[in-house]
Amino acid sequence: MPTKSTKSTSTTVAKKASTVLRSSSTGKSSKTVGGSALSQVDAGKKSSKKAATTASRVLQDGRTSAATKSAAGSVLAQASKKTGSGTGTNSGGPRKKK
Repeated sequence: MPTKSTKSTSTTVAKKASTVLRSSSTGKSSKTVGGSALSQVDAGKKSSKKAATTASRVLQDGRTSAATKSAAGSVLAQASKKTGSGTGTNSGGPRKKK
């Protein structure tokens, strides 16, 4: 059974996420991140792998607003730690034979 997260979205970040969701110029990915951040205002919910991946992409996009970046950071902070793409040096991929 998955463990519950003890982290939650702060009031400040929740307000920013709300602004992101209400903006007509915000893209789909940013709204996904904003919605995920708002859903985690109460402690106990973790970000899904899909939400964490979207948050990562949003943070890498140069067009992202500060409000969206705050929400994306909150989503990533509440994600399971094993959400990486597996391309790092410690990715657990195939090992070389000795």
